[in-house]
Amino acid sequence: MDTDGTYDGQAMQRGHVPRPTTPPPTPAHVPPPLTPPKPVHAPAAVPSLADWAGVPRPQAEPGVWRFGHEPRKEEAAEAATDRSLLTGAVISFLACVLLWSLLTNNYIPYVDVPVKLFTPRDWWEFGGGAADHRGRAALQAYELLLTGALVFWFSRLGSWGLAFERLVAARGPGARVAGAAAVSLFVTMLIATKTLPADDLVFSHLPYPELSRAAKRTVNLLFVVLYGPVVYLFLRLAGWRGPRGRSAPPATAAAASARSEAGGPDDPARWPQLRAAGLGDAAERLEAEAGGGRMNDVDYARIRRAWDSVRVDPSRMRAFADAVRDKGAGACVHPSGARDLPVRAARHDLLARQVLLGAVEDGARNPYSRRGTALALDPDVLGTSLLAVGPSGTGKTGRLVRPVVESLSLQALAGQAAVVAVGAAGAQLGPDAAFDVVVRVGDPASVYDLDLYGGTTDPDEAATLLAEAFVGDVPGIDVRRAATALAQLLGPFRAAYDRFPTVPELRELLDQVPTAFDTLRRDLAGQHAMLRELDARARQHGAPADPGPALADRVALLDRPAFAGFFDTTGQGRPFSLRALEHPIRVRVDLPERGHADASRMLARLLLAQFNAAAAARTDRSLFAFLAFDDASHTLTAETVRGVQRLRSAHAGVLLTLRTLDDVPEALRTPLLGAVGCRMAFSGVTTWDGKRFAEAWGTEWVETRDVTHRTVFADQPLTRLMHSFRKLVTGKAVTTDAVTVRQVERERWSASDLAHAVPPGHAVLSLTSVRGERAAPLLVRLAGTS
Repeated sequence: MDTDGTYDGQAMQRGHVPRPTTPPPTPAHVPPPLTPPKPVHAPAAVPSLADWAGVPRPQAEPGVWRFGHEPRKEEAAEAATDRSLLTGAVISFLACVLLWSLLTNNYIPYVDVPVKLFTPRDWWEFGGGAADHRGRAALQAYELLLTGALVFWFSRLGSWGLAFERLVAARGPGARVAGAAAVSLFVTMLIATKTLPADDLVFSHLPYPELSRAAKRTVNLLFVVLYGPVVYLFLRLAGWRGPRGRSAPPATAAAASARSEAGGPDDPARWPQLRAAGLGDAAERLEAEAGGGRMNDVDYARIRRAWDSVRVDPSRMRAFADAVRDKGAGACVHPSGARDLPVRAARHDLLARQVLLGAVEDGARNPYSRRGTALALDPDVLGTSLLAVGPSGTGKTGRLVRPVVESLSLQALAGQAAVVAVGAAGAQLGPDAAFDVVVRVGDPASVYDLDLYGGTTDPDEAATLLAEAFVGDVPGIDVRRAATALAQLLGPFRAAYDRFPTVPELRELLDQVPTAFDTLRRDLAGQHAMLRELDARARQHGAPADPGPALADRVALLDRPAFAGFFDTTGQGRPFSLRALEHPIRVRVDLPERGHADASRMLARLLLAQFNAAAAARTDRSLFAFLAFDDASHTLTAETVRGVQRLRSAHAGVLLTLRTLDDVPEALRTPLLGAVGCRMAFSGVTTWDGKRFAEAWGTEWVETRDVTHRTVFADQPLTRLMHSFRKLVTGKAVTTDAVTVRQVERERWSASDLAHAVPPGHAVLSLTSVRGERAAPLLVRLAGTS
């Protein structure tokens, strides 16, 4: 159970994770390890594990960084100008004063009818006046109630509060306090001059003789009641927000809420799922490991993954509990023994399985709900595959490929993914210590070799993969006929020697070297079916449509002294094959792009074809398999493009980066953009590349406003005189504006905008999840861009 069951069982001859059985000999002088330079955009310090695990991660649109995400509020209406605010506030105030004056001076009849209907009849005289002090008190209270209702309604109508904030408070704390004092003084004057009947209501109806000694205390208390609201109004307008001070911003409030739940029964750092299953001792051990700083985010995610496998197969529970009790945070560790990467170049959230790439620009080109939000990638969107196009130097490797590879490497350590990164030798895809297998093709010091046949034992399957890699990019050659020609050689050779031929042997067979052919015939004695295959190849050799010479030329690219010892099939090396994708493995393949460009492209095509086949052939698809190309130029063929489209159903994906779409055959450019679900255009793309992206992203309906200026011609002499005077003063004729609002269909991003309107360090990215959710093209500021 120490490996959560993902890697249990005997190692097979093919498809297992290649590791040396014994450590290599230690040289006498060990040079100091080469530590890669720390990236400029290295993340800041992360919070404690308990705080990190307790932060909410709500469901959101594809590409949203879910760590502590809060949906943006609805778009506010267009803000009014200061002039319109002042005008509205003044007019509403004058209207309020006018209506209040009419009501209090009885110019509006029947205003006091409601108060008389709800009070006793003996309070009123027959003519309608108050019979005693009780009626007068009722009228005064009713007048105050009407005044309050008028002030409330007209303040909302004229936006008095917003006008005070914009026109007074915005000028500084001193202006706010002065404005608050002026308003409070005005209200106090209304009360003191008895313009408002508040003073009479409070003091004119007291039974002073009966109060005797308590009269002074009562009067003082009523003064507080009368003028207390005025003081509170002053404090509120002056900026006081109560004894707790100003309200915290949403992010702080959310963090405080998360911290308040720390230590509770639902605290993720206390492993409530283990406690609910009766594994209290294991939960206590893990909680102590986290509290003592001995558990990191990879450990947390890995153990959660192991617990999920226990829930699926309860027979593993005892082994899981023993592993946690014995090793704590080191339980269920990755086969390599690593619990973290030596260096991280981006910010990751392993609970959401996301890597932070940057932020969506807060501009009109992006949807309002996504403006200013952080942007991240996860297996949910990478499972639809991603195509990134941009010229050299735009940050495709440092700001996209390496963060994605790093994220999936961390997920591999957590038992959630398998990742293969392919790039030229020297590409900054991560240090060697961050990978389990590093294949340096053409480097004699490479510990691992590359399996040319992808770990398969079927000659037909191996021939199909090789034909796709060798001649898939050669116009005029039928890949199926090339696969048949290779199968006619691979099948007999495997039947004779129980292995596939090495590169020199395959080249001799394709060139029809008599010695090689005669030896193979002799060793196939009695196997008539295989002899017929060999005879058929001999008959087709030299025919006008024979793909053999083209195959031999391509194999000759690998039959070079630089590749001596590579692609071995005799069992003497440590070949890596993509059949190992059923294990959480981290692989980096360095191709000799500088000295052997054609061979590197051919090997890249072979790796892509093998990945498509291996990902689809997996029996256990619980791991997310991913292949990242730092440069996919001249790598794609018609069959591999179709294979990329089928990966999303196999829980796998690829990342393809190109300097330009011209590196893809013209017939495949449109199918390629349709096969991937995520498309990314970096700054500096050409207009003809931008045109392809614009077609793929389609159009949308937008609202346009056309303003037409028309000169006003007056008929009346006085009006013409006024217009002439206005033209003399302003120098402009009197015009009227006609506004036409229309809905038109326009491209989301035009080819010209993609070529010229994307700033350096930015990219336009559209996302699609494996569930079919889509995110419109977003202008993104990549991490590390100032």
